[in-house]
Amino acid sequence: MKAAMILHKGQNPVYGDFKDPIAHDDQYVIRVQASSISQITKARASATHYSSDSEVPFIPGFDGVGTLEDGTSVYFILPKNPFGAMAEYCLVDKKHCLLIPNTLSPEVAAAMAIPGMSSWAACIEQARMVAGETILIHGASGISGRLAIQIAKYLGAKKIIATTRRSEVFEDLYALGADRCIQLTENTLEMEDAFASESTLGINIVLDYLWGPSALSLIQVITKNSPPGMPVKLIQIGSIGGATIPFPAASLRSSCLTLMGSGLGSLSITQMLNSVLEVLKNAPIAGFKINTEQIPLSHVAQAWGSTTSDVRTVLIP
Repeated sequence: MKAAMILHKGQNPVYGDFKDPIAHDDQYVIRVQASSISQITKARASATHYSSDSEVPFIPGFDGVGTLEDGTSVYFILPKNPFGAMAEYCLVDKKHCLLIPNTLSPEVAAAMAIPGMSSWAACIEQARMVAGETILIHGASGISGRLAIQIAKYLGAKKIIATTRRSEVFEDLYALGADRCIQLTENTLEMEDAFASESTLGINIVLDYLWGPSALSLIQVITKNSPPGMPVKLIQIGSIGGATIPFPAASLRSSCLTLMGSGLGSLSITQMLNSVLEVLKNAPIAGFKINTEQIPLSHVAQAWGSTTSDVRTVLIP
Protein backbone atom coordinates (compact mmCIF):
# COMPACT_ATOMS: atom_id res chain seq x y z
CA MET A 1 0.00 0.00 0.00
CA LYS A 2 0.98 3.65 -0.33
CA ALA A 3 1.87 5.51 2.84
CA ALA A 4 3.76 8.36 4.45
CA MET A 5 6.79 6.85 6.18
CA ILE A 6 9.29 7.96 8.79
CA LEU A 7 12.46 6.16 7.73
CA HIS A 8 14.90 7.84 10.11
CA LYS A 9 14.20 9.44 13.49
CA GLY A 10 14.09 13.22 13.35
CA GLN A 11 13.37 13.35 9.62
CA ASN A 12 10.18 14.32 7.84
CA PRO A 13 8.00 11.61 6.29
CA VAL A 14 8.39 10.47 2.71
CA TYR A 15 5.81 8.90 0.40
CA GLY A 16 6.25 5.35 -0.77
CA ASP A 17 5.28 1.70 -0.46
CA PHE A 18 4.76 0.00 2.89
CA LYS A 19 3.64 -3.52 3.80
CA ASP A 20 -0.11 -4.07 4.20
CA PRO A 21 -1.52 -4.45 7.71
CA ILE A 22 -3.13 -7.74 8.75
CA ALA A 23 -5.80 -7.73 11.47
CA HIS A 24 -5.71 -10.14 14.40
CA ASP A 25 -8.33 -10.65 17.10
CA ASP A 26 -9.93 -7.44 18.35
CA GLN A 27 -8.41 -5.37 15.52
CA TYR A 28 -9.70 -3.70 12.37
CA VAL A 29 -7.96 -2.93 9.11
CA ILE A 30 -9.43 0.45 8.24
CA ARG A 31 -9.50 2.02 4.80
CA VAL A 32 -8.37 5.56 5.57
CA GLN A 33 -10.32 8.46 4.08
CA ALA A 34 -8.64 11.37 5.86
CA SER A 35 -5.97 12.04 8.48
CA SER A 36 -4.86 15.44 9.76
CA ILE A 37 -1.37 16.76 10.39
CA SER A 38 -1.99 17.68 14.01
CA GLN A 39 0.49 18.89 16.62
CA ILE A 40 0.36 15.55 18.42
CA THR A 41 0.97 13.65 15.16
CA LYS A 42 4.06 15.73 14.41
CA ALA A 43 5.35 15.53 17.97
CA ARG A 44 4.92 11.75 18.16
CA ALA A 45 6.57 11.35 14.76
CA SER A 46 9.59 13.36 15.90
CA ALA A 47 9.71 11.51 19.28
CA THR A 48 9.26 14.78 21.21
CA HIS A 49 5.84 13.89 22.64
CA TYR A 50 5.64 12.10 25.98
CA SER A 51 3.62 9.28 24.38
CA SER A 52 6.06 8.61 21.51
CA ASP A 53 6.94 4.94 21.19
CA SER A 54 7.49 4.13 17.51
CA GLU A 55 10.58 2.46 16.07
CA VAL A 56 11.57 3.27 12.50
CA PRO A 57 10.39 2.66 9.92
CA PHE A 58 6.79 3.54 10.76
CA ILE A 59 3.77 5.37 9.41
CA PRO A 60 2.84 8.52 11.36
CA GLY A 61 -0.72 9.54 12.10
CA PHE A 62 -2.37 9.71 15.53
CA ASP A 63 -5.97 9.50 14.33
CA GLY A 64 -8.23 9.65 11.32
CA VAL A 65 -11.51 8.83 9.65
CA GLY A 66 -12.14 5.81 7.47
CA THR A 67 -14.38 2.86 6.72
CA LEU A 68 -14.56 -0.72 7.87
CA GLU A 69 -14.79 -3.61 5.42
CA ASP A 70 -18.60 -3.29 5.36
CA GLY A 71 -18.44 0.45 4.61
CA THR A 72 -19.27 1.65 8.13
CA SER A 73 -17.82 5.10 8.86
CA VAL A 74 -15.50 5.26 11.86
CA TYR A 75 -13.22 7.65 13.66
CA PHE A 76 -10.11 5.96 15.06
CA ILE A 77 -7.30 6.90 17.41
CA LEU A 78 -3.89 5.44 18.23
CA PRO A 79 -3.37 2.96 15.36
CA LYS A 80 -1.15 -0.02 16.07
CA ASN A 81 2.52 0.55 15.32
CA PRO A 82 3.89 0.71 12.70
CA PHE A 83 0.61 1.24 10.84
CA GLY A 84 -0.31 4.87 11.51
CA ALA A 85 -3.16 6.83 9.97
CA MET A 86 -1.27 8.41 7.08
CA ALA A 87 -1.66 5.53 4.65
CA GLU A 88 -4.25 3.85 2.47
CA TYR A 89 -4.95 1.40 5.30
CA CYS A 90 -4.15 1.27 8.99
CA LEU A 91 -4.44 -1.21 11.84
CA VAL A 92 -6.49 -0.24 14.90
CA ASP A 93 -7.70 -1.92 18.09
CA LYS A 94 -11.49 -2.22 17.99
CA LYS A 95 -11.73 -0.40 21.32
CA HIS A 96 -9.98 2.60 19.70
CA CYS A 97 -12.69 3.01 17.05
CA LEU A 98 -15.92 4.96 17.15
CA LEU A 99 -18.90 4.77 14.83
CA ILE A 100 -19.60 8.30 13.62
CA PRO A 101 -22.54 10.01 11.88
CA ASN A 102 -22.24 10.92 8.22
CA THR A 103 -23.26 14.52 8.87
CA LEU A 104 -19.71 15.80 8.25
CA SER A 105 -17.35 15.02 5.41
CA PRO A 106 -14.44 12.71 6.34
CA GLU A 107 -12.05 15.62 5.80
CA VAL A 108 -13.85 17.96 8.19
CA ALA A 109 -14.39 15.22 10.78
CA ALA A 110 -10.69 14.29 10.70
CA ALA A 111 -9.67 17.95 11.00
CA MET A 112 -12.06 18.73 13.85
CA ALA A 113 -11.72 15.61 16.01
CA ILE A 114 -8.55 16.22 18.02
CA PRO A 115 -8.69 20.02 18.41
CA GLY A 116 -12.40 19.84 19.23
CA MET A 117 -11.86 17.02 21.69
CA SER A 118 -9.16 19.02 23.47
CA SER A 119 -11.57 21.70 24.66
CA TRP A 120 -14.70 19.55 24.99
CA ALA A 121 -12.91 17.04 27.24
CA ALA A 122 -11.17 19.82 29.19
CA CYS A 123 -14.49 21.58 29.87
CA ILE A 124 -16.70 18.55 30.51
CA GLU A 125 -14.43 15.76 31.77
CA GLN A 126 -11.83 17.79 33.67
CA ALA A 127 -13.33 21.15 34.67
CA ARG A 128 -16.93 19.87 35.03
CA MET A 129 -18.08 23.12 33.46
CA VAL A 130 -21.59 24.41 34.10
CA ALA A 131 -23.46 26.98 32.05
CA GLY A 132 -22.91 30.58 33.11
CA GLU A 133 -19.20 30.30 33.92
CA THR A 134 -16.42 32.58 32.63
CA ILE A 135 -13.71 30.87 30.59
CA LEU A 136 -10.31 32.19 29.56
CA ILE A 137 -8.73 30.49 26.54
CA HIS A 138 -4.99 31.03 26.66
CA GLY A 139 -3.67 30.75 23.11
CA ALA A 140 -6.90 31.16 21.17
CA SER A 141 -5.75 31.99 17.65
CA GLY A 142 -4.79 28.47 16.55
CA ILE A 143 -7.10 25.72 15.33
CA SER A 144 -7.69 24.32 18.83
CA GLY A 145 -8.20 27.73 20.43
CA ARG A 146 -10.70 28.84 17.79
CA LEU A 147 -12.72 25.68 18.28
CA ALA A 148 -12.44 26.13 22.05
CA ILE A 149 -14.16 29.52 21.77
CA GLN A 150 -17.01 28.01 19.78
CA ILE A 151 -17.36 24.98 22.04
CA ALA A 152 -17.29 27.04 25.24
CA LYS A 153 -20.00 29.28 23.81
CA TYR A 154 -22.10 26.27 22.81
CA LEU A 155 -21.71 24.74 26.26
CA GLY A 156 -23.10 27.88 27.85
CA ALA A 157 -20.16 30.03 28.91
CA LYS A 158 -21.33 33.43 30.16
CA LYS A 159 -18.11 35.18 29.11
CA ILE A 160 -15.17 34.04 27.00
CA ILE A 161 -11.78 35.75 27.23
CA ALA A 162 -9.29 34.94 24.47
CA THR A 163 -5.55 35.57 24.56
CA THR A 164 -3.31 35.65 21.51
CA ARG A 165 -0.04 37.18 20.36
CA ARG A 166 -1.67 38.43 17.15
CA SER A 167 -3.92 41.46 17.53
CA GLU A 168 -4.86 41.21 13.84
CA VAL A 169 -7.00 38.13 14.60
CA PHE A 170 -9.11 39.86 17.29
CA GLU A 171 -12.02 40.41 14.89
CA ASP A 172 -11.99 36.74 13.89
CA LEU A 173 -12.07 35.65 17.54
CA TYR A 174 -14.90 38.05 18.37
CA ALA A 175 -16.87 36.67 15.42
CA LEU A 176 -16.41 33.13 16.79
CA GLY A 177 -17.83 34.13 20.18
CA ALA A 178 -15.07 35.75 22.26
CA ASP A 179 -16.22 38.59 24.51
CA ARG A 180 -12.78 40.03 25.32
CA CYS A 181 -9.41 39.61 23.59
CA ILE A 182 -6.07 40.19 25.31
CA GLN A 183 -2.83 40.49 23.39
CA LEU A 184 0.19 38.60 24.72
CA THR A 185 3.15 40.96 24.42
CA GLU A 186 6.69 41.44 25.64
CA ASN A 187 5.32 44.31 27.74
CA THR A 188 4.67 42.19 30.82
CA LEU A 189 3.14 44.99 32.89
CA GLU A 190 0.59 45.86 30.20
CA MET A 191 -0.31 42.21 29.73
CA GLU A 192 -0.65 41.55 33.45
CA ASP A 193 -2.84 44.63 33.88
CA ALA A 194 -5.22 43.15 31.32
CA PHE A 195 -5.15 39.79 33.12
CA ALA A 196 -5.81 41.53 36.44
CA SER A 197 -8.82 43.48 35.19
CA GLU A 198 -10.50 40.24 34.15
CA SER A 199 -9.37 38.27 37.21
CA THR A 200 -10.99 40.73 39.61
CA LEU A 201 -14.32 40.09 37.85
CA GLY A 202 -13.84 36.34 38.27
CA ILE A 203 -12.56 33.61 35.95
CA ASN A 204 -13.87 30.09 36.56
CA ILE A 205 -11.91 28.04 34.01
CA VAL A 206 -8.66 28.57 32.10
CA LEU A 207 -7.93 26.41 29.05
CA ASP A 208 -4.18 26.73 28.57
CA TYR A 209 -2.80 25.85 25.14
CA LEU A 210 0.54 27.63 25.64
CA TRP A 211 2.22 27.13 29.05
CA GLY A 212 5.55 28.94 29.21
CA PRO A 213 6.16 32.50 30.56
CA SER A 214 2.75 33.90 29.63
CA ALA A 215 0.99 31.10 31.51
CA LEU A 216 3.17 31.77 34.56
CA SER A 217 2.19 35.46 34.46
CA LEU A 218 -1.45 34.51 34.09
CA ILE A 219 -1.33 32.13 37.06
CA GLN A 220 0.38 34.66 39.31
CA VAL A 221 -2.12 37.40 38.41
CA ILE A 222 -5.18 35.19 38.79
CA THR A 223 -4.14 33.92 42.20
CA LYS A 224 -3.54 37.48 43.45
CA ASN A 225 -6.63 39.10 41.99
CA SER A 226 -9.45 36.54 41.92
CA PRO A 227 -12.37 37.17 44.31
CA PRO A 228 -11.58 35.60 47.72
CA GLY A 229 -12.60 31.97 47.94
CA MET A 230 -13.53 31.72 44.26
CA PRO A 231 -12.34 28.43 42.70
CA VAL A 232 -10.33 28.69 39.47
CA LYS A 233 -9.65 25.56 37.43
CA LEU A 234 -6.68 25.74 35.07
CA ILE A 235 -6.63 22.92 32.51
CA GLN A 236 -3.23 22.46 30.87
CA ILE A 237 -3.63 21.23 27.27
CA GLY A 238 -0.65 22.35 25.16
CA SER A 239 2.85 23.70 25.65
CA ILE A 240 3.92 25.50 22.47
CA GLY A 241 4.88 28.49 24.62
CA GLY A 242 7.37 26.47 26.67
CA ALA A 243 7.62 23.05 28.26
CA THR A 244 8.41 24.16 31.82
CA ILE A 245 7.83 27.09 34.17
CA PRO A 246 9.22 27.93 37.65
CA PHE A 247 5.87 27.40 39.32
CA PRO A 248 5.47 29.35 42.61
CA ALA A 249 4.19 27.26 45.52
CA ALA A 250 2.45 30.30 47.00
CA SER A 251 0.11 30.42 44.01
CA LEU A 252 -1.43 27.17 45.20
CA ARG A 253 -1.39 27.88 48.94
CA SER A 254 -2.79 31.40 48.69
CA SER A 255 -5.70 30.75 46.33
CA CYS A 256 -8.42 28.33 45.26
CA LEU A 257 -6.51 27.42 42.10
CA THR A 258 -6.84 23.85 40.85
CA LEU A 259 -4.28 22.81 38.25
CA MET A 260 -4.83 19.73 36.10
CA GLY A 261 -3.94 18.37 32.70
CA SER A 262 -6.08 17.17 29.81
CA GLY A 263 -4.58 14.83 27.26
CA LEU A 264 -3.46 11.29 26.52
CA GLY A 265 -2.90 9.76 29.96
CA SER A 266 -4.92 12.16 32.09
CA LEU A 267 -7.91 11.22 29.93
CA SER A 268 -8.83 7.61 29.22
CA ILE A 269 -9.27 6.46 25.62
CA THR A 270 -12.98 6.12 26.36
CA GLN A 271 -13.19 9.73 27.57
CA MET A 272 -11.32 10.95 24.50
CA LEU A 273 -13.54 9.00 22.09
CA ASN A 274 -16.72 10.10 23.85
CA SER A 275 -15.59 13.73 23.61
CA VAL A 276 -14.80 13.32 19.89
CA LEU A 277 -18.26 11.84 19.33
CA GLU A 278 -19.91 14.76 21.13
CA VAL A 279 -17.97 17.26 19.04
CA LEU A 280 -18.81 15.54 15.74
CA LYS A 281 -22.49 15.03 16.66
CA ASN A 282 -22.96 18.62 17.75
CA ALA A 283 -20.85 20.31 15.06
CA PRO A 284 -23.66 20.59 12.48
CA ILE A 285 -26.15 21.79 15.12
CA ALA A 286 -23.77 24.34 16.62
CA GLY A 287 -22.21 25.35 13.31
CA PHE A 288 -18.64 24.80 14.50
CA LYS A 289 -16.21 26.27 11.96
CA ILE A 290 -12.71 25.04 11.14
CA ASN A 291 -10.33 26.09 8.38
CA THR A 292 -9.06 23.07 6.46
CA GLU A 293 -6.70 22.41 3.59
CA GLN A 294 -6.95 19.09 1.77
CA ILE A 295 -3.73 17.68 0.33
CA PRO A 296 -3.06 14.36 -1.42
CA LEU A 297 -1.12 11.91 0.74
CA SER A 298 1.51 11.79 -1.99
CA HIS A 299 2.38 15.44 -1.16
CA VAL A 300 3.04 14.71 2.52
CA ALA A 301 6.69 15.79 2.41
CA GLN A 302 5.76 19.31 1.27
CA ALA A 303 2.70 19.57 3.51
CA TRP A 304 4.50 18.43 6.67
CA GLY A 305 6.66 21.52 6.97
CA SER A 306 4.25 24.11 5.58
CA THR A 307 1.28 23.79 7.95
CA THR A 308 0.02 26.93 9.71
CA SER A 309 -1.51 27.32 13.16
CA ASP A 310 -4.96 28.44 11.99
CA VAL A 311 -5.49 26.01 9.09
CA ARG A 312 -5.66 22.25 9.64
CA THR A 313 -4.02 20.26 6.82
CA VAL A 314 -5.78 16.99 6.03
CA LEU A 315 -4.12 14.25 3.99
CA ILE A 316 -6.28 12.29 1.55
CA PRO A 317 -4.97 8.86 0.43
